[in-house]
Amino acid sequence: MSANICKGFITHDDRQREACVEAFFEVDRYQFPHLSEAEARRAATAYVDALWAKDDVEAPYVLEDGSLDRESLDDADWSPVVECLERRADIVGMPREYATATTDGWRKHKTGGDYWTPHMRAQLHEVRAALDDTEYPHKRGTSRHGLGPLPARYLVGIELHDMKSEEHWEEAVDVMQSYFAELLRTQRDD
Repeated sequence: MSANICKGFITHDDRQREACVEAFFEVDRYQFPHLSEAEARRAATAYVDALWAKDDVEAPYVLEDGSLDRESLDDADWSPVVECLERRADIVGMPREYATATTDGWRKHKTGGDYWTPHMRAQLHEVRAALDDTEYPHKRGTSRHGLGPLPARYLVGIELHDMKSEEHWEEAVDVMQSYFAELLRTQRDD
């Protein structure tokens, strides 16, 4: 699963749409055991549709030197991205806030600002759906606030993706391996 999620993002970067869908499908079919294979494929396709919609939103704001017109991009219409992610949320059984949080994270990732909080908030919805546990995380003691270790690990994977090197991709696979190992262990324990 960890290799496939990284492969999904690599194939997105390389504009290989069908390979991207297949990689994310291989993740979703195990991460969401309550979905049929057809539903898992539809969920993965909706996610890939969102990635491509994100690229379409960004394209008009890429400047000649490859940088972005960040202010204009921040003001752009991101609703096509939200719509794709709402479709994914509906298939998986997540609140639609997943779609707006993911989109907000992607937008801020490109335009500047705190992108990590919306990304982790979105990932919390995904983790809760995967675990069928709306109360995750279950922290002990007095430190009960926060989004839990799984969304934080996922964010580390995003950061490693941004480094764009083979070494960092290998590290991302390792981080995501711990993410999915914990996710699957928790599913089995329940």
